[in-house]
This record gives sequence, structure tokens and C-alpha cells, in this order.
Amino acid sequence: MRLSGTQADALRELLSRLGKLEGGFYRNKLGGRGIGHDDPQSDFEALPFTSKEELRDTYPLGIAAVPEREIVRIHSSSGTTGTPIIIPYTRKDVDDWAVMFKRCYEMGGVTPDDRVHVTPGYGLWTAGIGFQLGAELLGAMVIPMGPGNTEKQLAMMMDMKSTVLTATSSFALLLAEEIKKRGIKDKIYLKKGIIGSERWGEKMRRRIASELGVKLYDIYGLTEIYGPGIGMSCEFECGMHCWDDYMYFEIIDPKTGNNLPDGEIGELVITTLAKEGAPLIRYRTRDLTRIIPGKCECGSPYPRIDTLIGRTDDMVKVKGVNIYPGQIEDVLRDIDGVSSEYQVMIDHLDGKDIMTLFFETELGASKRGAENAVKAAVKSRIGITVVPMGVAIGELPRSEKKTTRIFDNRY
Repeated sequence: MRLSGTQADALRELLSRLGKLEGGFYRNKLGGRGIGHDDPQSDFEALPFTSKEELRDTYPLGIAAVPEREIVRIHSSSGTTGTPIIIPYTRKDVDDWAVMFKRCYEMGGVTPDDRVHVTPGYGLWTAGIGFQLGAELLGAMVIPMGPGNTEKQLAMMMDMKSTVLTATSSFALLLAEEIKKRGIKDKIYLKKGIIGSERWGEKMRRRIASELGVKLYDIYGLTEIYGPGIGMSCEFECGMHCWDDYMYFEIIDPKTGNNLPDGEIGELVITTLAKEGAPLIRYRTRDLTRIIPGKCECGSPYPRIDTLIGRTDDMVKVKGVNIYPGQIEDVLRDIDGVSSEYQVMIDHLDGKDIMTLFFETELGASKRGAENAVKAAVKSRIGITVVPMGVAIGELPRSEKKTTRIFDNRY
């Protein structure tokens, strides 16, 4: 996907502004480099990438590109893997984010007549307040639950007649299982589910959709780039439309950093075009996807990225084989009697790596048969021998946020 003339103009204006900031992060990083008119694509691709580690080094507000009096809000990454990243927002940033989120709801057919049940977390995390602001701008009723307290979630869902569920896939599955267990599906009014924050496989998608009786949509975003709401799938479920009037998207080879043609899988790199508080130039998201070429059946003019297949930092190497969670999900998807939930334990015992794959088996399925099928399929499709361990539905942990799938105990 190449820069349009409008995008190139926005970048020239942004780079000019960043170059004038006294002591600004990008003034030092870019050294006055800009984008000319003769070959803007080459000029842009010559600009350096921005990494998560660099943003950590700017803590707390070194990334700010406006005077502090113009900052109306901050959000933050979790900081579970190091110093948290603080992202400042101006009033315009907040308003732009709400506009993008409103587009997401509209892409999913949500209207002012809907009642949006918001379960993602509030506070420093971007998710809860993002879902709320977009729905309010649309004119829908918001039920701002936040995470946790399944009992109250279900009570409010029934009493308020929520029609749209917003959640991580893990929490959506937990709620779906509880609704089924309690036999209250006929008291639930949900029609749509907007799911984000983590990768989820096709089998998990089918379970949630079936047990909740809803149409599901993928939503994309990350704290560093506004938050969720920068991309959304449509009714045709063929990738997520992204708002290229606010951002420019590239796909690169994660090893070489070279740009890849549309259609090839690589690491997603995002540049903000309109952000004031913390604009980012060529930010490496670590998310693995591809730009889907061609027009979508829905008629939207916005380009699409595919459903995420994983992250560059999700990969583990076992016995010389590179393994991504998405590969395991793809294997389990095609095996009868095996549910969507799994957990991987990697240990180093007696001088060798051992990979144990726990997975849930559906009621009535043969545990031994499922284990044999999983072992054979993983060996055939991924190239590694695992210790398969089938367990009953519900035995693996459920989460209100993101579910950890792989535990590497070797280090």
C-alpha cells in the first residue's frame, strides 16, 4: 500500500512540526529529515522505525509533542514487561479517537437504538473508555460495566437488555459458558459481539457466536496508537477495515525491515497522520498480519488488514522449531471433539525440551482418540512432537482480560 498524495501532505506537515520542537523525541531521532515531492515513498521508507523500547525510555512524558497544558488525558500500557509507556492525548486526539470508534460501530451495523455492554477495563487502559466514547458519539446507550463480577454482568445484561457485547475473546467465552450453564440464553438480548485485545482462533469464534447467538466482529487497536477502534471487520468477515485518513499502514519483513507487497504476511507498522499529543512515525507494532489487496464486498473505501496471526514476540523456539500460538489454534480447529481452549507448557527436563499441550475435549469425545489426533496433527503440520493432554471443558483457566496461552519454564 503506497502513500496517497493526501497522506504524504499530512506527513510533511507532521514532520515539519516535529522538527521544530525544542528537545522533542523526533527532532533528535529524525535529525531534520522529511519527505520531498519527487519520490515521497522512498523518502518515507528511509525514515527510521520507532520501537516500544524507545517509548519506554521516554517515560513519563518525553514522547509528548505539545506543551503539557494541551494534554487533557494520558493512557498507559500495562508495564507488565517493563517500564510502562505513557501516551498523552490532546482534546483533538480524544475527539478523533471517538470519531474512529463511531465508524467501527457503524461498520458493525450498530445504531443509536442499541445498548452497548462494555466489559473491557477502564482507567489507564484504553479499552473501556474508548468503547464508551464511540458509542456515546453514535448515540447508543452505554452500560459501562468494566471487567469482572460475572454475576452482576449477567444480571445487568438481562435487566438492561444489552444488544451489543464488547469484550476480549476470553471474557466473551467465559460469559457465553456461564449463560449456557445457567440456561438463561432466552433472557439474553445480545445481537452482536465486538471482540478485541487478543488473537482468537476460528474454533473459539464459532463457540462464542453459537453459544451467545450473536454476529461477531473483530476490532483492532493498541495503546500507543489511540487504542482500540483504529480498525474493524465488516459483515463479510474478510479482514479489518482501517482508517487510512488517520494512519498509514505498512507491512515489513520483521527480520530485514524491508517493505513487503500487499498480500504477504509480515509485521504491521503504523504511522499516525493526525495525532497531536504523541504522534508516532513508523511504529513497529509486533503484530503479524497482511494488507488484503482489492476492494471489499461491503463497498467500503477503507483498506483492510487481515485477522492477526500472532506477534513477533509470541514466537517460541522448541527443538529448533519456531512456533506461534496461531499455528496451534489452526491445528486444533480441524480436529473433531477438541474445543478452542488450550495451554502450552514448555520445560527442560533431563537435558531435553518437553512441550506439553493441554486442550479441552468436548463432552462425549474420546480423550485418548483426541490426544492421538492432536499429537499426529502437530507433528505433521508444525514439525514437533508434543505431549498431548486432553482435559474436560472448563478445566483450563478463563480470564477477564487476555488469556496467557504459552508458558516457557526453561529460563
